[in-house]
Amino acid sequence: MKELERRKSMRLRDYDYSQNGAYFITICAKDRKGILGTIVGDAAFGVPIVELTKIGETVKSRIEHINDVPNMQVDKYAIMPNHLHLLITLTDGTPRAASPTKATIPQIVNALKSLTSKDVGASIWQRSYHDHVIRNDAEYRSIWQYIDENPARWSEDIYYVKKDDN
Repeated sequence: MKELERRKSMRLRDYDYSQNGAYFITICAKDRKGILGTIVGDAAFGVPIVELTKIGETVKSRIEHINDVPNMQVDKYAIMPNHLHLLITLTDGTPRAASPTKATIPQIVNALKSLTSKDVGASIWQRSYHDHVIRNDAEYRSIWQYIDENPARWSEDIYYVKKDDN
């Protein structure tokens, strides 16, 4: 019997994803379907925004609850039609729990994906996600700006799918 091929890990080898620092995370909807929202408006008539679907509102609610977890903060996020971006900072901070455990980026992402899927009643996410360890203030500011401007650049986004293709 032929042995199954192991899937290549997208995480950095030997990197401790519970280290203090900032992380840029991108999570795609299953099959990149536009289930999270729709871009409304265009650059000619003001700043385009994302009008969230009911599923998108559920995701937003869960993202905002991440800040209730000790030692982590979602500094910025954007929910796009078929993916989302998170800018997360992990710190030692002052523990708010009696027996704090240090969360890791994979734990945060897995919890967000499983809780939102449970809320919706179906699996809505692709299997993995993209992460980037932010190395300095300039990179942090650049990613912050990227997240801010993402709806306005939707048609140029690598995850862009025409509305008819969803």
